[in-house]
Amino acid sequence: MEAFDALGDPVRRRMVQLLAHGESTAGELARAVGDEFSISQPAASRHLRVLREAELVTSEVDGARRIYRLQRGPFDELEDWLTEVRAFWDHKLDALETEVARGIRARRADE
Repeated sequence: MEAFDALGDPVRRRMVQLLAHGESTAGELARAVGDEFSISQPAASRHLRVLREAELVTSEVDGARRIYRLQRGPFDELEDWLTEVRAFWDHKLDALETEVARGIRARRADE
């Protein structure tokens, strides 16, 4: 599963937001999203599995706990893609801004 597919779900996006503040255990994440989205611990675990399979997070076993961390690489790839798309729209929006300004100036000149 690709990163965008995995991040298409609000529960998984929230988990990523929580992990952006630092590592967390599966239990902590399950409680946080369980309270916020009214989902069970097994459902939260399935969301964590999707994030692992998309390689957005890594996990390590520490005794009876599983600790999750964000993986930087996939987020760098997402940022690169967004930068490319943003550059396209920035150019188009800059051109629109120029045309709007011309229209305003033309209306003022006609008054």
